[in-house]
Amino acid sequence: MSKAQIIFFSFFLFLGMALACTSSDKKEIRNSDKTLIGKGLYSFGPELKFFFNCEDGKEYWVADSAKSLELAYHNLGFEKPYTPVYIEVEFHYVKSDTIAESANYDSTMVVTKVLKVSKEIPEGPCSE
Repeated sequence: MSKAQIIFFSFFLFLGMALACTSSDKKEIRNSDKTLIGKGLYSFGPELKFFFNCEDGKEYWVADSAKSLELAYHNLGFEKPYTPVYIEVEFHYVKSDTIAESANYDSTMVVTKVLKVSKEIPEGPCSE
């Protein structure tokens, strides 16, 4: 290998490592075993299920480990998918899968318990 090839290879290796070590605000990873309470808007449909956090203004992909959030959404009887509802849930964050639809979201929130699901969106940051 020539000296030029070694320098070229080293440069791209360094660049790749530097890019791997940085994270953008959009892709903030917040892995957490800590149970949190989330209050915001949830939308569900055939290809997307996401949560808009009214407090921090970020969107999160939703994994329904409680197996009750999607059921509660369906039981509200919407004619069209993706109609937002107000929810309050217990959850924790995990890193979003980089090759799935969830990669476009800040993180994935894993819902462990549904506290409230309502068509009525309360006054405040969620209604704006």
